[in-house]
Amino acid sequence: MRELTYEVPATAGEAVATVTADEQARFLGGGTNLVDHLKLGLSTPGALVDVSRLPFDAVEQSDSGLRIGANVRNSDLAAHPLVRSGWPGLSRALLAGASGQIRNQATTGGNLLQRTRCVYFQDITTPCNKREPGSGCSAIEGYGRYNALLGTSEACVATHPSDMAVALTALDATIVVLGPDGERRIPIGDLHTLPGHHPEVETTLAHGELITHVELPTTPMAKRSTYYKARDRASYAFALVSVAAALSVDDGVVTDVALAWGGVAHKPWRATRAEEALRGQPLEEHAIATAVEEELRDAVTGPDNDYKRSMLRGATTVALTPLAATEDRR
Repeated sequence: MRELTYEVPATAGEAVATVTADEQARFLGGGTNLVDHLKLGLSTPGALVDVSRLPFDAVEQSDSGLRIGANVRNSDLAAHPLVRSGWPGLSRALLAGASGQIRNQATTGGNLLQRTRCVYFQDITTPCNKREPGSGCSAIEGYGRYNALLGTSEACVATHPSDMAVALTALDATIVVLGPDGERRIPIGDLHTLPGHHPEVETTLAHGELITHVELPTTPMAKRSTYYKARDRASYAFALVSVAAALSVDDGVVTDVALAWGGVAHKPWRATRAEEALRGQPLEEHAIATAVEEELRDAVTGPDNDYKRSMLRGATTVALTPLAATEDRR
């Protein structure tokens, strides 16, 4: 067993200073991802800095929306009345993730920073550019059923695993972080990165920056949001594809729409081309299929993962159609 130190800082500033000063230190929240990686030998930090006891465990309503502490547990966030009424897509995404036991432990901040569940990344006997930059990507020529379609590179075809992050992407969340230079706010679309030549770099966070809150704006569309996840089994499975959607229609015509996809890219994928194709169109199955194909114009697929194209068409239709019916009744 590898030795490491364990520290429990009294303040967020102390936590940031401790990790910033030690390149081998890592923050520890709920631990549902990091502890697995310690067991598998994927992560070998020299120090763990436990931030789970810091006072970021509240869900608060503000003038502009909702402010969620990074230590709020996934189960508590999914069940919160404000989330269920104002941002139902987020609640549904959280409930689609993991298992009840894990949701009781997992935190908001940690969920955003999950690492891929690519089978080759988790197998330390195989080459993987995310684990060992420059070693190669086993997934490209190997088992590819879970591989990404969009934003891939010759270095990596892995997908991002979070359900919550996909919903937050459709809901235009802002991530609040504290670092050695103070606080900054990051639009969620700018938090995660595409692989490019450096798939080992997964976010735009600097070493020592700590997620403290997530902010959600109040919008009419957010109240009519949802999340749909297609997976191999009914629970405790990662998305083959998933869709977070929010919609506004007038007499059956789309006036505005937000779409984010999971299971298709190295980061939660905001489907902006599909959104643009749907605006001003009747919300019909043909229009949705056309919009999805427009988004997939640059997709790169192989024989193992080409099924995701048709699955995305179906999942996007399933997500959007009930939202339109709800809006029309109002």
